[in-house]
Amino acid sequence: MKIYHNPRCSKSRATLALLEQSGQDFEIVEYLLHPPTEIQLQQIIQWLGLPARQLVRTGEKRFVELGIDLSALTEDETIALLADNPILLQRPIVVSQQRVIIGRPPENVNELFLPSP
Repeated sequence: MKIYHNPRCSKSRATLALLEQSGQDFEIVEYLLHPPTEIQLQQIIQWLGLPARQLVRTGEKRFVELGIDLSALTEDETIALLADNPILLQRPIVVSQQRVIIGRPPENVNELFLPSP
């Protein structure tokens, strides 16, 4: 299991605490220091079953500064945007055996401890 974590984010810290309480083994990736690659993002997006634009934090100052029209970007362009600007990535993201959860709210992570459908 892996958590893409931002220690400055309260939701990320709360999700991390739930993972720690679970007793599961997991890796912490501070994604602002070690951003996911485009290939990793493509895999995460595929497992989520969502379009890449749903992982973009449009309220971030960086997004506004870039002046991007998200609706005009292709899926690949959106993934490249996230890879180049990891601050725009929804957080936290927890990955476990081809299952991915966005920890908003943090309790979403509990779904990973249930058997796969």
